[in-house]
Amino acid sequence: MAWWETFKEWFLSLGGKYNVNPYIFGGIYIGAIPLFFLCLRWTIKNSKHKKSFVLPLLLTGFCFISAYLYLIIAGKNIPVWVYVFIGVMIVYGIYSSVKTIKKKTKA
Repeated sequence: MAWWETFKEWFLSLGGKYNVNPYIFGGIYIGAIPLFFLCLRWTIKNSKHKKSFVLPLLLTGFCFISAYLYLIIAGKNIPVWVYVFIGVMIVYGIYSSVKTIKKKTKA
């Protein structure tokens, strides 16, 4: 399990380097996953039933970017490549969510 210790050491070192609490970041990241899927399901359900899906869609997006928002707000000395990576992840998340919603609402 040397890889786990190496990963844990690296992950925890990011907190001091970027002025974020790695436990809070990890907690938000892991905690938002089930909420993301619940909101995505809510969005699809409302879309299928011709109800407004604006609120569930906004909540789905917020759950997807919540950990990154914490990093952007609380972090310091964040390299530019991290912002680029976050941007790419957000664009991919939007694309993937739209694709999933369209697929599920057609079924």
